[in-house]
Amino acid sequence: MGREHWKKIWVGSAGNMVEWFDWFVYATFAVYFADAFFPKGNETANLMNTMGIFAVGFFMRPVGGWLLGRIGDRKGRKAALTLTVTLMSASAILIAVAPTYAVAGYGGVAVLLVARLLQGLSVGGEYAASATYLTEASDPKKRGFASSFQYVSMTAGQLLGLGLQIVMQRNLSDAALHSWGWRVPFIVGALGAAVVFYLRRSMLETEVYADSGAAHDADRGTLKALWAHKREALLVMALTMGGTVAYYTYTTYLTKFLSKSAGMDKSTASLVSFCALFVFMCIQPLAGALSDRIGRRPLLITFAVGSTFLTVPIMTMLRHAGTFWPALGLALLALVVVTGYTSINACVKAELFPTGIRALGVALPYAIANALFGGTAEYVALWFKQAGIESGFYWYVAGCAAVSLVVYLTMRETRDIDLNRVKDEPRRTQAEPVPSN
Repeated sequence: MGREHWKKIWVGSAGNMVEWFDWFVYATFAVYFADAFFPKGNETANLMNTMGIFAVGFFMRPVGGWLLGRIGDRKGRKAALTLTVTLMSASAILIAVAPTYAVAGYGGVAVLLVARLLQGLSVGGEYAASATYLTEASDPKKRGFASSFQYVSMTAGQLLGLGLQIVMQRNLSDAALHSWGWRVPFIVGALGAAVVFYLRRSMLETEVYADSGAAHDADRGTLKALWAHKREALLVMALTMGGTVAYYTYTTYLTKFLSKSAGMDKSTASLVSFCALFVFMCIQPLAGALSDRIGRRPLLITFAVGSTFLTVPIMTMLRHAGTFWPALGLALLALVVVTGYTSINACVKAELFPTGIRALGVALPYAIANALFGGTAEYVALWFKQAGIESGFYWYVAGCAAVSLVVYLTMRETRDIDLNRVKDEPRRTQAEPVPSN
């Protein structure tokens, strides 16, 4: 892969990392600020309220997917990526300065809600913009490898948040973390977003978009154009369902599950998540490169089969893991299975659509599926726990994976699709010759 390709991947990934740092630290630090915005009482109920606001952010993601996907298809990938990081910076500042219940009553909740809505708007566009950018900017024979850096950067952002939490846990008292320490990561996120804004202003547009002629298509980035590809849009939603539930279960919810259900102290639970996620991050490019050799479907099917049949035993054993090493081993097993989805889902979705509708085609259906399944995963898990049937959540995750498995078994392979195809041409693979005049 040439130097120019690497530069595009670096700039796209760096911004994605900061975006997801800001998105995930809300969930990571929720155990410390949940009681700050609600009346003192039931700790689990307050955490549910806080995670309910977390889920609300997901319901703004379809709006962000539509708005920023449209901008990405009409104004270019660079314009959409620059706007997403601006919105994320503003939301991080709002959370950092949000007043507590003791100071402003439910006014603090209102500020928190507005911030999460902005974050949802931003991330709703960021996923598709970065997925499209990384896929289009890469060597056609290495799209799986290049696009895997989306989840490398996403996980790096989460690791930075977890790493910051571990450092703070070891240097601040529990009281300090509950009092003011939880604000620190949002300040860090706002500063990081400002740096990325500068980087993205100088980034290069992808050649696929620049050379496609899509910028002159009146229907580019419109719902009318997306409707012409409604089958692909439904496919994105269905193939996302199992992957997003499993991903959020073993990433953002894992620390809380180990702390609240397995009885680990918060610092040990955070360390388990950190170590598991670090390995998870490192294996993404390996799986992406494998998909460039054997195709996307084998990895997706492996994920779905593993998640369908292993979720219940893994979660059951995690519930009784008790100590660091058993919990880490089980978490790693789960995340290796999830890698079959995370490493390649970005390029699979981008490969389904022509250039003029690619950003919106990835953004909107993915955001809807995430709002329905990913964003509610933690809330559903806590609901089952509150109801006294926590194991019901394990079966829920497995069931979502089973639905996606049916989709993976019936979908076409996308590895060799030509990204330069235009909407009026029949779809051709790179192996097929372009007809001469």
